[in-house]
Amino acid sequence: MCLAIPAKVLETDGNLAQVDFGNGVLREVNVMLVEAKAGDYVLVHAGYAIQVLDQKEAEETLRLWNEILRTE
Repeated sequence: MCLAIPAKVLETDGNLAQVDFGNGVLREVNVMLVEAKAGDYVLVHAGYAIQVLDQKEAEETLRLWNEILRTE
């Protein structure tokens, strides 16, 4: 099974972006497959942003992930 996690783009530099997965988890991901800018939410899989998400959709997905993690 493959998972893709939403993250907020903080800044971009060419094909790379600094993203925030929440709770202080920052990572650098490749954004060459999408047109993302600072403030956008992207779906990240294996270090690549594969889709730009609507903010409401991204926040709901993050809320569900946090709920799942709290119950574990």
